[in-house]
Amino acid sequence: MTSQRRLRLFLDSNVLLGGIVASWGLDKAVLSLCAAKITRLVLAEAVRDEVEENLLLHARRLPSSAADHLIEDYRHLIKLTEPELIPYPDAKAVRANRNLIRHEADVPVLVSAIIAQPDWLLSNNTKHFSETVALRTGLKIAAPNQFFKTLSSLLR
Repeated sequence: MTSQRRLRLFLDSNVLLGGIVASWGLDKAVLSLCAAKITRLVLAEAVRDEVEENLLLHARRLPSSAADHLIEDYRHLIKLTEPELIPYPDAKAVRANRNLIRHEADVPVLVSAIIAQPDWLLSNNTKHFSETVALRTGLKIAAPNQFFKTLSSLLR
């Protein structure tokens, strides 16, 4: 039996966060693929820190038991997925690639993805992570729904 390489999915914070806090949906489906080790989660430190900051903000609005459960679910997800961690890019690389994407806060995320060279960069923010950005970087960028449509077409 031959072993196939798993697809490596670089998730933007909105997909990761959406998958954690939503009760169902395509963001959660992406995380399920990673947790089941069907795909490999590629996690940039820049994304991880943004997700953790937003999770804490979200948790503050919840009753303490629900907040504890949310944080524990996140920890469990990270343990299950055993993500491939991508360190923060250096400041020089961020400055050199500032022209690749409109929103300055997304530059470290994009540079991390360029370094990681995943099979897919998944983001719900197609305004910032656009087709133009994909062309400039050579990355395959899609929203989760586009990703699943492509997977579905491959299985036919």
